[in-house]
Order: sequence, then structure tokens, then C-alpha cells
Amino acid sequence: MADSLAEQVVNLLRRFGKQFNRKASEVLMILINHKNAGSLGALAGFAIAVAFTWKFLRSPSRSQRNQRKRLGSSSSNADSTQAHDAAFSSERHPAFVDFKDESSIDGSISPAELTLGQIVRKKLNGGRKMTCQLLGVVFEERTPEELQKHATVRPPVVEVFLEITKNCDVYLMETVLDDESEERALKALEDAGVFRAGGLIKDKVLFCSTETGRTSFVRQLEPDWHVDTSLDIVSQLSRFIGCQLFISPIGSDRMASNVFGSTSLEQFFSEGKP
Repeated sequence: MADSLAEQVVNLLRRFGKQFNRKASEVLMILINHKNAGSLGALAGFAIAVAFTWKFLRSPSRSQRNQRKRLGSSSSNADSTQAHDAAFSSERHPAFVDFKDESSIDGSISPAELTLGQIVRKKLNGGRKMTCQLLGVVFEERTPEELQKHATVRPPVVEVFLEITKNCDVYLMETVLDDESEERALKALEDAGVFRAGGLIKDKVLFCSTETGRTSFVRQLEPDWHVDTSLDIVSQLSRFIGCQLFISPIGSDRMASNVFGSTSLEQFFSEGKP
């Protein structure tokens, strides 16, 4: 019977033998070779101790704690990476930073008390880039044929336009029929003091020969705002541009959630001015 018990213990130890070093195995074999009652008792006690030790080392709670630690570390690294990416994205794309005008913070200030600059910033709603047609918006002239004869900047639009250039990267564009029309348009803008303010340079006044070209300019520049008198162009761009302003002499209702209507640029951007 003692031999049978010894064999059972030996089989048990063999299952654990692979997990221990050579010295521990040698000690176990010495105990096994002495098959007296004391040796067998010591051997059984050693086996039980080994079993409990192994169970403790492999306990689920320890494994789970280690796993949570690894997951927590990975989560922290991921959060850090996401925060870095978000900061980098805001730096590269400032137009998408939520813009808050100081006047909008204080609810006690009525629209009639706002300055023109505050109203313009509020209307822009965080926009940082604008494309704008010249004819019918900045100029009195409404067709390329008229621009072949003269170019006249509308006096009421100058103040609002200059305020917009303080907050937006503005590109002006127009469809022209000849080079003389381009020169005439640039001279009219220069005489009106548009370039002297520092918010607009001549290189940002673009000309093309077709309305399709103007649409292409807008698509390539990807502005936050586009201002135009062509309903066709506004309709084509409504899916791609965040906000648009459609200028029409008779005015227009809001055609879409991102398309506003007005009789003039200055009327839209100075609403509420005292």
C-alpha cells in the first residue's frame, strides 16, 4: 500500500516537475527513494505545498490584475496619442476651432450694442477662409461685359469687407472676357484701399473665363464661406462648402441649412449694427 501511495505521489510530482529547476527535482527524488513513513509524510506534505503554491501563482486574480495594468497602460498611451493628434489637427486646421466672440459670452449685451467687428465675427461663426465673387458683390457692375468698360467698388461694402479680411483669409474671384478687365478690376480695388489694409493681396484676386472655372477655384480652395450671385454655382457647391451667401437684388429666403440669402454683403454682415 505504501508503494502504491509512493507511485501516486511520484506521478503527481512528474506533472509538476517540468515547472521546477533541477535542484528541486533532485530533492524530490531523495525523498522518494526513502520509502519509510516519515519520508512518505514529508513527501506528501511537500507535494501539497507545491500544489497550493502553483495554484496561487496561477490564480485568476493575479492574471486579471496584470491584464488590467496592461490595458490601463495601453489606454493611457492611446489617449495621449489621440490628444496629440487632436492638438495637431487643430493647429493645421484652425478654421475648425470653435470660435467664440466675447460678445456672445455676455448674454446681457443686446445686438444693437455690438460693434461691426463683433457682428462680423459672430456671423462668420468661426470661419477662417472665404471666397467671394466680385461682380454684383464688391463691384457695382454685374456682368463681364460691363467690366470691359469700367469697374466701380461699391462704397457701402468697403468697411464690412475690410472687417471680414481681419478675420478671414479672403480670395476674390471673377469671370472676365479679357486681360484689360483684370487690370481694371485690380486698379479699382487698389484705389478703394482694399490692398492697403493688409488683409488682402493682389495674388488672391483670381480670374477665369467661365463660371465653371470659378466653381473649380472654390472647390480647390475649400473655404468655410463662399459668396456668389450665381444660383447655379451656389447650388453646385452646397454639398461641398460649409456656408454660402447668395446675393440677389430681390433677396432670397434661406435655401438650405448652409445657404443664406441677402441683398448685399454689407446687409448680411452688418445686421444688428446700431
